[in-house]
Formats: sequence, structure tokens, C-alpha cells
Amino acid sequence: MILGRILLTGLLLLGTAGAAGAAEHCLTRAEQRAKTAAHAVVPLSRAMRAVRKHGEVIHVRLCESTGHLVYLLTVLARDGKVGEASVDAVDGAEIAAHPQDQVGQDLKQNVKPDLKKAK
Repeated sequence: MILGRILLTGLLLLGTAGAAGAAEHCLTRAEQRAKTAAHAVVPLSRAMRAVRKHGEVIHVRLCESTGHLVYLLTVLARDGKVGEASVDAVDGAEIAAHPQDQVGQDLKQNVKPDLKKAK
């Protein structure tokens, strides 16, 4: 069981590498801590709660995309499929959720997400 999770995690990281590359810039841990300390982003727990309905969050990145801070969360759905969700890091609103075959399509196609969505 543990070996299976390790293998799955490795495959997930390889599969999501292209989506991370679609973002303009993902922050380092030091940059993330600085943004959190300055209250420039919502707590990670709030972003995770926003996508809980899609499944278990297994990986998170804080990135800048089109000039906005966005949490990119890799989610393992209850049916075993992997997807990605994005959450506005400033207000905590979910921007988009995609199954693995659609991961990063918004960013790759330069579609600007509507960050003014109602909560």
C-alpha cells in the first residue's frame, strides 16, 4: 500500500510538471512564507477547503499567473482520478477544477480566469 502511494505520487508529480510550467512563476518556500506573513494570501487551509468537494489534496503550489497569485492544487478524486484545481490566493475563491486530461488548459490557452467571481 505504501509502495503504491509512493509510485502514484511520483507519477502525479511527473504528470503535473507541465501544468506548473504553464504558470508564469511559482514561488519558492521562502517567498510563500513571506506572502503568508504579510497576509497577502489566504491561508492554505482555506484554499484546500474550497476544493475539498473534488477530493483529497495531494500537492500544492503558490504561483503567479497573469499577474495574480493562485494556488494550484493537485487533487486525487474519490474515483482515483487525478485532477487540478486553482484557487485565487487573495480571496480564496475557486477559479477552476479540471480532470488530469484538462490540467493547465486555461493557462496554456492564455485564458484569463475571472478573479472577480462572487464568493
